[in-house]
Amino acid sequence: MATKEECRGALDKLSDNLARTDGEAGRAAGFDRSLSCHITDLDITFTGRLVDGRIEVADTVAGPPPDRAQIRLAMTGDDLVALVDGELNFARAWGAGRIRLEAGFRDLLRLKSLL
Repeated sequence: MATKEECRGALDKLSDNLARTDGEAGRAAGFDRSLSCHITDLDITFTGRLVDGRIEVADTVAGPPPDRAQIRLAMTGDDLVALVDGELNFARAWGAGRIRLEAGFRDLLRLKSLL
């Protein structure tokens, strides 16, 4: 099972990967949304913002997200680490229910270009 520190490192790596996405910087510019990532097996939530294609983690709280973020992710710590390491395909994991992603329709369309 992935640790809290490994999950935080995976989010940092995901942020770096999103920031390096070629050709998507223009679409990500001005994209500013609240974000939560609930790690179900550890029962912790990372909260923060997705700003211009980067994830800025502001806090880590015990349990499910305390507030309803505009973009909400939920998965196990192992799935987060595997996703970031390229061992887990996001679309397949989402379709299989291993990753939950909730957001408004417009945000989902923008996220599709980033993920």
